Amino acid sequence: MTAVHDDKRPTLDPAEDNAFFPSPYSLSQFTAAKSDLSGADYPNPYKGGRWKILLVGADERYLLTDNGTFFSTGNHPVETLLPMYHLDKAGFSFDIATLSGNPVKFEWWAMPSEDEEVKGLYQKYHSSFRQPLKLADVVQNALSEDSDYIGVFIPGGHGALIGLPESEDMKAVIKWAMEQDKFIISLCHGPAAFLAVGDDPLFAGYQIVAFPDAMDAQTPDIGYMPGHLTWKFGEKLKAIGFEILNEGISGQTHQDRKLLTGDSPLAGNSLGQLAAKALLNSVEKG
Repeated sequence: MTAVHDDKRPTLDPAEDNAFFPSPYSLSQFTAAKSDLSGADYPNPYKGGRWKILLVGADERYLLTDNGTFFSTGNHPVETLLPMYHLDKAGFSFDIATLSGNPVKFEWWAMPSEDEEVKGLYQKYHSSFRQPLKLADVVQNALSEDSDYIGVFIPGGHGALIGLPESEDMKAVIKWAMEQDKFIISLCHGPAAFLAVGDDPLFAGYQIVAFPDAMDAQTPDIGYMPGHLTWKFGEKLKAIGFEILNEGISGQTHQDRKLLTGDSPLAGNSLGQLAAKALLNSVEKG
């Protein structure tokens, strides 16, 4: 008899027809009860009270795959909460928005359930995750030369593939951030949101790290996803001018000007450190 954690069959999500969570085997390989959160000691945090970060979360859970099954996804908790934790400790607050204004969806099966620090940060922003701003309202009311946003954070998880790459509001946020020289922070599948700029050559020549297309193609073999993706976001990113530096995942991060990226959940902690230090340095320089 096969041990439960060796089972590579995706787990049925009873909330939707033909929808699945990752298999027990893939969860045993890629999730943990505690994260690698560390090094979040910022002795001189920002205390000015003005600068905050716009987090654009996923508001759709079900990603259709090539065989007609749904992958039950959202934002990855580690990819969301570890960078947030560092930035929060560095003194920066968050406004949380989704395309629809509906709640942020999480891949709850990846929450580090025994990690009190991470869970505490989630609780701090719980009401904002549940009742986020509508991104169109942010675009209309909060983006200007005098905006209080120092940057934009787009977490990963396959939920970032749903809606954000086609969104005119996401495009407006990214163009504003680039034109106003703001920070843009993202990791894993989050950079798919950059596709919202379409044919605009804003990112021509930029280097990033992200989750590799080749690895996405392999994940159905272990039941992480119930089918293959219907398109390759890395391929599309290259087509609009990005150079993707990584071929595998190792926790790699990269900063190109004010664009900060990480390759996977393994990069959550190090991207948080990189972002916190970059934003603090920017504030200190004025």
